[in-house]
Amino acid sequence: MRFMILTLLFAVVLITDVEATSNLKAVDNLNEAVTTIDANVVFMRHALAPGFGDPDDFDLTLCRSQRNLSGAGQAQAKKIGVAIRKSIVNFKEVISSEWCRCKDTTALLNLGKWQTFEGLNSFFQDYADKTLTLGVLQEKLDSIESGFTLMVTHQVVINAITKNVVRSGELVAYNSKTKESLVFTLDDGHFN
Repeated sequence: MRFMILTLLFAVVLITDVEATSNLKAVDNLNEAVTTIDANVVFMRHALAPGFGDPDDFDLTLCRSQRNLSGAGQAQAKKIGVAIRKSIVNFKEVISSEWCRCKDTTALLNLGKWQTFEGLNSFFQDYADKTLTLGVLQEKLDSIESGFTLMVTHQVVINAITKNVVRSGELVAYNSKTKESLVFTLDDGHFN
């Protein structure tokens, strides 16, 4: 039964993903994306981690029990990091989901100091409580006064807040006050 539900959810995500691709904004750099909507947050979906969901033996403390970045995903995260570092946007804060694929993406971006944040954890398979996670995240979003915050997270979290569906490595510039958002990519979609 669980497999059937996951298969159905995967089909919905694929259909929605095709629709979302048409909403992707072609921007030359991070600067253009954040200034277009006066964003103060940039959400990023973790880089390529082949598969769907996490294994039944998932353990937040054991990376080997999770779906992890592929070699292409590692290269994708590094390429996006280079593009971010070339921009004039300096992140006041960089935070990541506690899942290994997000932590690894964040580390490979090579943007300096970062930390994990439970408000970015995936509630897709109920390994995190959706209401609690989104409540903690909304408190964080409401508290951002100035500067830019980068949040490396999962598709379900990004969709719950911004109503956008994004592929691995795609980003969403987000204004936490107006709720306006803009989906963009910094890797030319080469890895998707």
